Amino acid sequence: MTLPVFDVTDIEQAATADLVFDAVRESLIAHAHGRTTVPPPLHLEFPEADGDGHVKAGWVTGSPDFTVKIATGFYRNPTAGLPTNHGLVCVVSARTGQIRAVLDDKGLLTTWRTAAAGALITHAMARPSATTLAVFGTGEQARLQVEWLGRLRPVSTVLVHGRSQDKARALCENFNSRGHNARPASAEEAAAADMVITATPASVPVLEAAHVQEGAHVTGIGTDMPHKNELPPALFGRAALVATDDHHQCLQHGDFGHAVRAGTVIATDDTPVGLLLEKHVERPDDAITVADLTGVGAVDAVLASSVLRELGQ
Repeated sequence: MTLPVFDVTDIEQAATADLVFDAVRESLIAHAHGRTTVPPPLHLEFPEADGDGHVKAGWVTGSPDFTVKIATGFYRNPTAGLPTNHGLVCVVSARTGQIRAVLDDKGLLTTWRTAAAGALITHAMARPSATTLAVFGTGEQARLQVEWLGRLRPVSTVLVHGRSQDKARALCENFNSRGHNARPASAEEAAAADMVITATPASVPVLEAAHVQEGAHVTGIGTDMPHKNELPPALFGRAALVATDDHHQCLQHGDFGHAVRAGTVIATDDTPVGLLLEKHVERPDDAITVADLTGVGAVDAVLASSVLRELGQ
């Protein structure tokens, strides 16, 4: 029997935004309640090529499938006309161990589930009245964070901060062509928005904790390896509520871990994001909240299984 291999065209037709949101929400809630098996991620760094690679696996208890995923990010690729991200997902039967299918998605599902996770948790943790959004980063994920959050709540103004002013202006033009009110901003101005999302491969913090205003929410999604760091430890010390997608993974690979090692918070100061997606978040209007997302293998498993069902497998 020939192994089914589905390409990007197949996957784009099956993976609607609603399907992705539902899969991400369901899997993060299951993970928060301990109904998943997620081994530590394997990671590789390629400094000479400014690239990195991850191998993540996951299974939700009772699910017929588990997944093993390869995801790469090579940040100089655009200069050679290549996409920054790539990868694939291998779906394996949790009942027989047979490989059921390969989703040759070129990293698409990772990109979309990251966008959905960032949007869901930002929407859940930000004040209901929050309308200004700042993104740090000018790549595909920065663009998608704005688009996917816009599916969940109104966004009045988008501020874009990046190392390249040309790229920041280009991204703002893209947003404005889609009906957003976007403009480039300094790091200080962007950090003062109601909602802040960082989507960079930075190795040093991209904003200062003192610039984040009372009542703001900050979601960091770019720090997923030990050498990366987007959010300053002091920001976690100011936060009334800190959420992580995977406690141990964020300690080892995320900004939360940097904050714990710096002594601004202790290792038990976080709440699983799945619990915050399950019920309404109670937060004072003047509280600062922070989410550290590193990407969980169980999310890939639920999303891949959902896509396969839509494809008739």
